[in-house]
Amino acid sequence: MALEDRIKQIEDEIKKTPYNKATSHHIGKLKAKLSQLKEESIKRSSKGTKGSGFHVKKSGDATVVLVGFPSVGKSTLLNDITNAESKIGAYEFTTLEIVPGVMEYEGAKIQVFDIPGIITGASKGKGRGREILSVARNADLILIILDVFNPQHINVISEELRNIGIRPNETRADVTVKPKKMGGLTVSSTVKLTHIDEKTIRSVLNEYGIHSADVLIRDDVTVDQFIDSMDVSCRYIPMLEVVNKIDLIDKDYFDEVKSHMPDAIFISANKQINVEELKREIFNKLALIRIYLKPQGRKADYEEPLIVRKGSTVKEVAGKLHREFVRNFRHAKGWGASVKFEGQKVGLDHVLNDGDVLRIIVKKK
Repeated sequence: MALEDRIKQIEDEIKKTPYNKATSHHIGKLKAKLSQLKEESIKRSSKGTKGSGFHVKKSGDATVVLVGFPSVGKSTLLNDITNAESKIGAYEFTTLEIVPGVMEYEGAKIQVFDIPGIITGASKGKGRGREILSVARNADLILIILDVFNPQHINVISEELRNIGIRPNETRADVTVKPKKMGGLTVSSTVKLTHIDEKTIRSVLNEYGIHSADVLIRDDVTVDQFIDSMDVSCRYIPMLEVVNKIDLIDKDYFDEVKSHMPDAIFISANKQINVEELKREIFNKLALIRIYLKPQGRKADYEEPLIVRKGSTVKEVAGKLHREFVRNFRHAKGWGASVKFEGQKVGLDHVLNDGDVLRIIVKKK
């Protein structure tokens, strides 16, 4: 039986099986098998034929991918927020290849990819969908672009992303499984488990060929989250919902859509309405911070900050500058919100804040 047929067969069985306490372990076993088949499908597609225009090289401080159905205005939006020149047309499939652009904001250079519009069934290969969506798997942020007249497409796109192993706006569950040679399964948790029981956990692990292991769970996980924690192919990527073409609707319709999508950003790429707000949200969602470097005996360089992720340490900043800065590190001095007093001496493990000034001092050769 073909891989896709096996996937569909298990999906159908899961849908037909009523979920209750008696069937939960069986459904867990089916979902574990399904997850493994989908992981195999993703690996196969990544090794398959690669079409022109779908080879992308990441650069800059972060990468954003625009995902949406055809004719939702992705090309126009790309031109609004970057230096790209993407084709624009009021017809489907204008973009037949991946078009890159660079959005410069608060000193950051953010790479943005406009990928071809997807269609229902993209994750199963329709319209070269797997190739297209594979670009999103390597993104730091996904922008789902929706036509204001079809906001329900969010459900379709979310499902297509999940089918290729992307978990938008989720974090990996805190689950540790340490296989051992013998002794059976030992399951312990630091929280009360209300969605999954030990029998289901055993069924899932047995499906992965694990019969002896120490299992520690620190989150109240669902069976899907537990299975995802076993799947190394799952990608946890931040996502923003962007509803376009608001210049074409009245206030009543706007309020209705807004009530169903309170977290979405509403824009008009054509009229450039709320585009600056979107750029700010992209920067914030990427959790980027600015670090200003201060060479010894000179003033801090406020013109070109070093862009790093929130939570970065002095070691990570030093490594981004040059590996020798870490190898020959002596100490650093910091100014800003992360230190108790200006010019405080800090070590490699010191966590930096947005807007900090940093001077790295290395050992003399």
